[in-house]
Amino acid sequence: MADSEVATKAPENDAAEGSPFPGDTPAQKGASMGEHCTTDRPSPTGETPTGEITKLEGVDAYITKPNDYPHAPSKLLLFLTGGTGIHSVNNQLQADKFASEGFLVVMPDQFAGDPAPNSSTNPNATHETNPSLIEQVKFRAAETAKSFMIDMWLARQTPEKVLPLLHKVIEAAKEEFADAVASGGGVYAVGYCFGGKYVLVLGGEHPDTVMWGQAAKDEEQGVVKSGPLIKAGAVAHATSVTKDDIESLKAPITMACVENDQLFPDEIREEGRKYLNTNKIVHQIEIYNDVPHGEPPVAPHEEPLLKLIH
Repeated sequence: MADSEVATKAPENDAAEGSPFPGDTPAQKGASMGEHCTTDRPSPTGETPTGEITKLEGVDAYITKPNDYPHAPSKLLLFLTGGTGIHSVNNQLQADKFASEGFLVVMPDQFAGDPAPNSSTNPNATHETNPSLIEQVKFRAAETAKSFMIDMWLARQTPEKVLPLLHKVIEAAKEEFADAVASGGGVYAVGYCFGGKYVLVLGGEHPDTVMWGQAAKDEEQGVVKSGPLIKAGAVAHATSVTKDDIESLKAPITMACVENDQLFPDEIREEGRKYLNTNKIVHQIEIYNDVPHGEPPVAPHEEPLLKLIH
């Protein structure tokens, strides 16, 4: 089916926080994002993105299409990135790979022009093998400052900010690319790190206010629920996932996880697996050992998504 290049390391980095969702905790109480979540890796030599950045309902989005679209049927894929956002060449190349698999890909700027601060050291820079004590102190100070910057960035990326943007993009994409939505029977979604959490949210059923990033209404007032907003989803090393994120799921889901991931704890994953099994939610969970968060060697693509709905 897809070649090995499609199933490569995830393209970027991330983190998340919540507030309207039960069980969410501030990002500062969890593990801070590490190097794999803040550095945009060197792009493959000789590869150039083929899509373009345009606007959907006022939101910037990178859009890339199969070569034979619209002459051949396509499916609409919402691609939610990690913290490096839509201007990352790696994210754009990954979106292009999905397009080569038959998806019309919409990758929105869910950060509204505020991607994660890229404060990591240039991976091509040289480092001293035996740094002096002063250099070691400077390095530790820089790492502390970087962690603080990431936590401050995370605090700004709230559901109140992100979800209304995603609603706008989904509605605009469904109108502009109605043929792709009809061809696939709905909207598919894939998300990495920060974007992974929001794929889970979009795949769940929540009080209508929560789906828009607002506080839930009191029970006495009556609760109108909405969702799922996607037909099927795939996530890789999602961050800040809560028990409620999984136990609200209604759409088929596939998850690529790493073992002992502080950003998606094993106990939440396993409790979620029990819920999915008990409630007969179609799902696939792959766990990768001995790799850090941000490095599972997978990029969910057409094949696992299609398996979920057959």
